[in-house]
Amino acid sequence: MIQLSASATNEVSRLKAKTHSADSKLRISVLSGSCLNFSYSLTFDRDAQPEDHVYQSASISVLVSSKALPYLNGLVLDYSEDLMGGGFRFHNPNAIQSCSCGNSFSISNDG
Repeated sequence: MIQLSASATNEVSRLKAKTHSADSKLRISVLSGSCLNFSYSLTFDRDAQPEDHVYQSASISVLVSSKALPYLNGLVLDYSEDLMGGGFRFHNPNAIQSCSCGNSFSISNDG
C-alpha cells in the first residue's frame, strides 16, 4: 500500500490542477543509478498500464508498477516546506539507507 499525507495530497492536487488534466494519476517510480542505488520519480500519467497497481489515497490515484512495488510497498509520501523551499519527503520502510537529499535510497540485498 502507498499512502499520501494530507500535505502531500494538497501539493499533488495543486500540481495536477496547474499542469495536468483532472483524470491524471500520480505515478511513483524507482530509477536505478543514483548515489545510493535507487531514486524516486514522481510523474503524472493519464492511463494505468496492465502491470500497474492502483492505490487511492484521499482524492489522488497513485500508480506503481509491479517491478517498483517491492521497493515502494508501505511508502508514505509527505510534503513539507522549510527555509529552502518545499519538497516531497519519502518515508520508505524498505530503505536501509537514504541519502541526505531524501531522493535516493538503498535496500537490503536479502529481500
